[in-house]
Amino acid sequence: MKKNVYGNIEDLLVHVKLVTPTGVLEKNCQVPRMSCGPDFNHIVLGSEGCFGVITEVILKIRPLPKYRKYGSIVFPDFESGVKTMREVARRRCQPASIRLLDNEQFQFGLVVKPEAGRLSTLKDILKKLYLTKIKGFDFKKLCVMTLLFEGEEKQVKEQEQEVYSIAAKFAGLPAGEANGERGYMLTFVIAYLRDTGLRYRIVAESFETSVPWDRALSLCANVKLRISEECRKHSINHFLISCRMTQTYDAGCVIYFYFAFSHEGVSDPVETYHQIESIARNEILANGGSISHHHGVGKLRKKWYPETVSETGVRLYWAAKNELDPKNIFATNNFVKSKL
Repeated sequence: MKKNVYGNIEDLLVHVKLVTPTGVLEKNCQVPRMSCGPDFNHIVLGSEGCFGVITEVILKIRPLPKYRKYGSIVFPDFESGVKTMREVARRRCQPASIRLLDNEQFQFGLVVKPEAGRLSTLKDILKKLYLTKIKGFDFKKLCVMTLLFEGEEKQVKEQEQEVYSIAAKFAGLPAGEANGERGYMLTFVIAYLRDTGLRYRIVAESFETSVPWDRALSLCANVKLRISEECRKHSINHFLISCRMTQTYDAGCVIYFYFAFSHEGVSDPVETYHQIESIARNEILANGGSISHHHGVGKLRKKWYPETVSETGVRLYWAAKNELDPKNIFATNNFVKSKL
């Protein structure tokens, strides 16, 4: 969630020991970088339990940040927010967390917002009037960016200034710390809302992808359109499909989709969900997205694994599997169906 400052797991991993049926796989020293041929840490990372058991790990750690500050920015539309995200990434001034919520997710956040007193309600009304009547924002198109800055106080203030300055070039308006913190915390709440929704005949789940910058907007629009079409084919009239941009890189970004529908009258809602998500995944790949950014392959996405890594890549996987686990003790059947 904070890879911009601290790195992804592959950046944090210094040393790992993998116990396999044929022996122990590990490097012979614990150094920050090592040029010794192919990096076997990457055989361990993402192996999803297929080769053995990780028994020891050494990770980089850093002191807790001395200063932390939330923030938020409202944009007239999703495209303006994406342009801001891309420019922030280009300048490499990303704060610890920077996320862009589309309009559907923004409005969903308003629905689950705790009840407020009269004064807070009045403030919200005035804010809405300012955005729609004075600034000319369409309430059905605007989107929100949430921010979390961490580090030294001086560094945070400089970063704030640069990010808000970039946003202003794309019609972004500061929306306050409270909205930023609430939007950030919504990430943790969503999983519990999904479980609560089951009591009310609502099936919901998320799926993610990474995509080059030049295809981000079209991917979001096409996946939403495809899911909407599939819902209508299944006679599902009450559904939500939304997305948010959660991570940025030099070459692209991460898109998270949230899909939910009322399964009233649907005979097999779980299977229906999997069918629609599978079609959405095909659309993601057709639009230049990845099989996954960090959720992994597992069993649900293994049918796309061969086209993702090539047939040679599949043979390389089996070569590693046969070398480390020839008797198929770790038969998870992730990635591809077991041949043993």
